[in-house]
Amino acid sequence: MTQKVAVLGTGKIGEALLSGMIRAGWAPADLLVTARRRERADELRTRYGVTPVTNAEAAGSADTLILTVKPQDMGTLLDELAPHVPADRLVISGAAGITTAFLENRLADGTPVVRVMTNTPALVDEAMSVISAGSHATADHLAHAEEIFGAVGKTLRVPESQQDACTALSGSGPAYFFYLVEAMTDAGILLGLPRDKAHDLIVQSAIGAATMLRDSGEHPVRLRENVTSPAGTTINAIRELESHGVRAALIAALEAARDRSRALASGNN
Repeated sequence: MTQKVAVLGTGKIGEALLSGMIRAGWAPADLLVTARRRERADELRTRYGVTPVTNAEAAGSADTLILTVKPQDMGTLLDELAPHVPADRLVISGAAGITTAFLENRLADGTPVVRVMTNTPALVDEAMSVISAGSHATADHLAHAEEIFGAVGKTLRVPESQQDACTALSGSGPAYFFYLVEAMTDAGILLGLPRDKAHDLIVQSAIGAATMLRDSGEHPVRLRENVTSPAGTTINAIRELESHGVRAALIAALEAARDRSRALASGNN
């Protein structure tokens, strides 16, 4: 792997990506980073052996630029990069709601752009990264993006029109599970369990359930039915969830997340 890759705005996700790429075989000498604070850049150099540069230097020397800044900062970053990015650079955006057209309109004509929505399990190499091509990106560009983000988990190609829905389901998805574990832990305490024991019970149950969903090939309804005995404890719990509208609340929450992603794309910060 001899192509130079630059991660711009290297926060937690950017650092997870760097770490995963190095474990997957990228040489630290081929990885460039930019950070808002000098202390942060020096920390990344010490930890990974990568080279801190300015945004302009990254644009001029890297073959692939990965933009990991927040959506509201993307316009400012593109204004800084535009004079320095040749049209043959691959630009990968990881900002929620920012379309490939937004980037293409601010970069040199013909610049290949790929949009990626990943999530925080990249920190433990279990990310779900959703990849979409801009109007100038080729199959080779998509494959290169998959190679990079495959270092920290799974990848999936989708049409860009589905990105906002994927952001709602997967980009924000870990937070929903954390929220559910938080609520179940509180319930365990209410039922008389110490917090640490309630936490351990719930986390292992979640890991086991996720593994079954991934490996069994069974529909989640079938897996749930296998736990749900007639007149048993589980069906009584499910009845309460349904009576409190949990399913409807989840659907409404995902719609709200999708709508927010669309709002970010339209510039409504």
